[in-house]
Amino acid sequence: MRHTVAALLLLATIVGAIGFGRAAMRSKTVADWAVGGRRLGTLLFWFMNAGEIYTTFAVFGIAGYAWALGAPAYLAFCSVSLSFAIGYLLMPKIWRAGRSADLVTQADFFALRYDAPWLGVVTAAIGIASLVIYVQIQLVSLGLIVSLTFGQTLSPTLSLVAAGAAMVAFVLAAGLRSAAFAAAVKDVMMIVLVLLLASTVAHKVGASSMLDIFGMAEAIRPGIGKLPGADPGAPTTTVWLITAALNVALGNWVFPHLFQISYAAHSATAIRRNAIWQPIYSLAYFFIIVLGLAALVAGTMPAGNDMNAALLQFVSTRYPDWVVGLLAGTGVLLALVPGAVLLLTAGTIFTRNMVRPVCPALSEARALAVSRAALVAFAALAVWLALAHQGSLVAILLKAYSAIGMLGPGVFLAFLWRRTTASGVAAGIAVGFAALLTPFAQLCWAAWFPGWEVGLIAMALNAVTVLCVSAVTPQPAAGGVALGLRLHTHQLIRPLTS
Repeated sequence: MRHTVAALLLLATIVGAIGFGRAAMRSKTVADWAVGGRRLGTLLFWFMNAGEIYTTFAVFGIAGYAWALGAPAYLAFCSVSLSFAIGYLLMPKIWRAGRSADLVTQADFFALRYDAPWLGVVTAAIGIASLVIYVQIQLVSLGLIVSLTFGQTLSPTLSLVAAGAAMVAFVLAAGLRSAAFAAAVKDVMMIVLVLLLASTVAHKVGASSMLDIFGMAEAIRPGIGKLPGADPGAPTTTVWLITAALNVALGNWVFPHLFQISYAAHSATAIRRNAIWQPIYSLAYFFIIVLGLAALVAGTMPAGNDMNAALLQFVSTRYPDWVVGLLAGTGVLLALVPGAVLLLTAGTIFTRNMVRPVCPALSEARALAVSRAALVAFAALAVWLALAHQGSLVAILLKAYSAIGMLGPGVFLAFLWRRTTASGVAAGIAVGFAALLTPFAQLCWAAWFPGWEVGLIAMALNAVTVLCVSAVTPQPAAGGVALGLRLHTHQLIRPLTS
């Protein structure tokens, strides 16, 4: 039964998504494939943005964090609300820059804003690396779902390879608009599923209500409902929660795929409407945390004590097969849709910002072929990472946010200070990564700022470096400054294209 339900849900969604994407595709160019022809209205843009709320991290990662640690899972509430407050101000600016200068990738923005094609190559490499780490999260979850659905038929390695192949096949089919359609189906199904599970979970674990589950979890693991959580010695203190939430919120819109989603919007109004209302959408995290705690109360013990599999294991042992099939099918979409967008973005960046500078005569048809070949290679790399470095989905995601956060000062200051220069941004990136990765720096932060999210410290040092170096280096050309601050078309470095 579970196989039938999962297969029907996936088949209907994928066929509908591919049909929708191909029907709306005007021409076979990299831009149409990557930014949906810049025609996503309020509704489609809502679901594309919501795809960042309902991902495998949000459902399986947060439920697993609640099962293993408890209160640290509250990070989800804080980071999403802060993120959309920042997005309300930042995303329309990104959209205007993309629309006025015909930008397709984030690296396009860096190269044009700072009048430095070399900076576009540097930021492209950083963006691709962060996206591959993010794809790793989706593949870990997708592999768990495949294993749950097929049992011992597929090994963990084969499950991950199958998950990667499914993701590549989906994104190759049509592009961003197909992903938008699938995102809509995925979000509706996730809401239905979360409400179904949450409304019945108290009965499944012998509690009188959902709130009673918190008390039962506290009785099993005293302190689980308040920071630092189930482990009194864990670094997940109040300071960690605040700094981690700020790091995620500041880094969220800096991810290259969210730049491209911003470019794809039909208008700035569609972006602002989403930023206003989508924090309410994230209240579903309450139910997801309840489900994670319910798994603890039920004595769920996933194989290998893998917290990422806690919710899947709980549902598979406490609910009928048709619910397990519904969770499996929806879970595949939770990984497939964001993963497809991430791979699509990585492939587009590689072609436009790493290959085209070397081969400027590359035709649109060949560019599209290179983008598709590149995303296959990036998917293979993500599969290898998922096999070699599995861990908590939350921990993996925080690493991705810390890495992409090194581009944050260059994005924010591009819209705030005309004197921000390419040399300043490059110096900031170098200092930021040194602060983030070197063992000596790690020891210093642990001693001087105990409990702080290291990514936020590195971002702050990055920003200070950008300001200092930019103050003593030549200001960018007027066209680049205009892209960030005034957006008068006649001042841009390159003319608009149709």
